[in-house]
Amino acid sequence: MMFSALTTLPGQAAAERLAAALEALGPFAIGHFEIEDGSGRFEVGAHFVDRPDEVALALLAAAHGARPFAVSEVPDVDWVAHVRRELPPVEAGRFFLYGSHDAHRVPEDRIALLIEASVAFGTGHHGTTLGCLRALDQFAEQSSAPRAIADVGTGTAVLAMAAARLWPEARIVASDIDPVAIETARANLQANGLEDRVETVTAAGFDHPSLAGPFDLVLANILKGPLIDLAPAVAAACAPGGHVILSGLLREQAPAVLAAYARMGINHLAAEEIGDWATLVLGRNGENGAFSGLAP
Repeated sequence: MMFSALTTLPGQAAAERLAAALEALGPFAIGHFEIEDGSGRFEVGAHFVDRPDEVALALLAAAHGARPFAVSEVPDVDWVAHVRRELPPVEAGRFFLYGSHDAHRVPEDRIALLIEASVAFGTGHHGTTLGCLRALDQFAEQSSAPRAIADVGTGTAVLAMAAARLWPEARIVASDIDPVAIETARANLQANGLEDRVETVTAAGFDHPSLAGPFDLVLANILKGPLIDLAPAVAAACAPGGHVILSGLLREQAPAVLAAYARMGINHLAAEEIGDWATLVLGRNGENGAFSGLAP
């Protein structure tokens, strides 16, 4: 039996300071991430082999302006293996995403992608990934084939692989700030026979020579804040007449993201909402604006 301790507090800087302070209590893992509800709050968590000192946790929470830690026992379960067994295949346009346990269910008339549940984001079940896959499917029907594609924040590389299947001649670069995600991406590329079709790099944003552009299509399925921060870099890397597909944001966050890209000359062409999530399709300088596969 292991133990987890979770709390929330406002602001990334405060979350980072609290996460650093937690190291003194000896957890085997610490993490923090933004809660995707538009509140600006972050969750900070730590995992322990033995029950943590709850008095010390309470003092840390008070000192950093966080809510009291919720401490709970966590059963020693291989959650990745459990999720792999439980996740059903995903159908998105012509794409069929499946785990190895569902290999017998792959239709002959679909673009099949083997994606195992893993520590990286992107099995296709989430509304953001699903929206991007649908956008790619419609984009392939209505626009000319892109010659160069960047998938920023690739996670499992599902979008990069989908693009590689759609456009066999395109140059594709998939990047992620997390080295573990890149390891997962490479494993998935190899499992799908696409390791020679997609270049993978560890990078923050476009901070890598392979991402200098120009790209005819830029994909970024991350979060609102990083999407807004990346707008100038996307504009610099996107070719004239190029397109951008963005997701990882809630519906109410879409206007702020659209405004940030409009200031860079990358304008809204189409959008789709799946549950609480939005996927956006944009065009550089409004060119090639005939894309209309998603709802306006």
